[in-house]
Amino acid sequence: MRVCVIGTGYVGLVTGVCLAHAGHHVICVDNNEEKVKLMQAGQSPIYEPGLSDLMQAAIASQHIQFTSDLAAGVSHGEVLFIAVGTPALPTGESDTRYIESVARGIGAHLDQDYKVIVNKSTVPIGSGDWVRMIVLDGVNERRKAANGGDNDAAPLAVDFDVVSNPEFLREGSAIYDTFNPDRIVLGSSSDRAVGIMKTLYDPIVRRELADDKSLPPVPVLVTDISSAEMVKYASNAFLATKISFINEVANICDRVGADVTQVAKGIGLDSRIGSKFLQAGLGWGGSCFPKDVSALIHTAHDYGYEAEILKAAVNVNERQRLLTVEKLQQVLKILKGKTIGLLGLTFKPDTDDMRDAPSLKMIEALNRLGAKVKAYDPIVSQSGLSSGLSGVIVEADAEFLADGCDALVLVTDWKQFQGLDFARMAKLMNNPIIIDGRNFLDRKALEQLGFQYVGIGR
Repeated sequence: MRVCVIGTGYVGLVTGVCLAHAGHHVICVDNNEEKVKLMQAGQSPIYEPGLSDLMQAAIASQHIQFTSDLAAGVSHGEVLFIAVGTPALPTGESDTRYIESVARGIGAHLDQDYKVIVNKSTVPIGSGDWVRMIVLDGVNERRKAANGGDNDAAPLAVDFDVVSNPEFLREGSAIYDTFNPDRIVLGSSSDRAVGIMKTLYDPIVRRELADDKSLPPVPVLVTDISSAEMVKYASNAFLATKISFINEVANICDRVGADVTQVAKGIGLDSRIGSKFLQAGLGWGGSCFPKDVSALIHTAHDYGYEAEILKAAVNVNERQRLLTVEKLQQVLKILKGKTIGLLGLTFKPDTDDMRDAPSLKMIEALNRLGAKVKAYDPIVSQSGLSSGLSGVIVEADAEFLADGCDALVLVTDWKQFQGLDFARMAKLMNNPIIIDGRNFLDRKALEQLGFQYVGIGR
């Protein structure tokens, strides 16, 4: 099938490349000319394991193109994905101006061929009808312009439907998640549009690209548009709340002498609960959980309901980000004049995403308390992204980080951190203290090397 993906951020680029790998002919559109040139040269503007290889293969097979020409993309696509950002505003609601701009642009270039316009971006509940209205506004603006501003000119013939198709991609596992989804959600009142979307996703539904091709077909849930939009928000809100819950339990464990890792294992074995998202630590961050939970709280408020559980999840998460600073104060007492080393900066491993990362709040708090802050991150240290960070010295490797530190804090659970030469690092430190903000390292091994180990809820 012919596909157009508008917006080549994290969701758009992964979606476009994976659909091209599935055999579809994809044009990705972005208004950033430099970014388009980079992608045309086969270079991914984001870090995601496996993405660059798939992208280069799709370019070589001529299944994917990159352009800044929206008209060309709209003309090419039978299915048009809107995959632009919807960042959170200070009020907590989603900023939909990029969605509006793209929808209006699509309307300005629609022809008589039937199109399926897909909201892949996470959009406020009820956006399906709104997007349709904006597309038609774009169509009417083109009609008026073509007729010298005459409002009474005959309407242009266009034929399209809007579908909500939320994404459930985890940064660092996005390729796997695309080819091995738990479910595909399609929100639409049009049987025609749903049929086209099922055809588009057929290779994925039939597990042609899955790691385990013997699994049953991927469930496809067809709903109304508003319900599909709510599925996305409710999924992320539930997972964020589950993380905040286990962090709340961890903080109680700290006070009563229990070990949250054992508690989490015990409750996770209950099939009604499950073990996923029960890892206590520094809380959630990134581009999805914070803005989606805030947007759902804001939507509830708009409709006269206060989402108290979600508000509590946010409050617990905000407090959790500074828990390691409190633990540093308990161990070192005065932090002014001390040097603190952060192992990891990104909000999770296997990504270069620093959006709403817990490390940023920690750096800010440590600076305010007069500490010198250093950091090492496998991606940030090598990619040049550190140029946008203030209040922290980004080191080139873990041993440079440890040199002269009064304590280390594990912030991001990068797998390679488990293989660091901690014996060497301990000798380079002023005080061999480590705060394990993810309960990720081998406590006994570190203590045998002379480290004072402090975990979360342990």
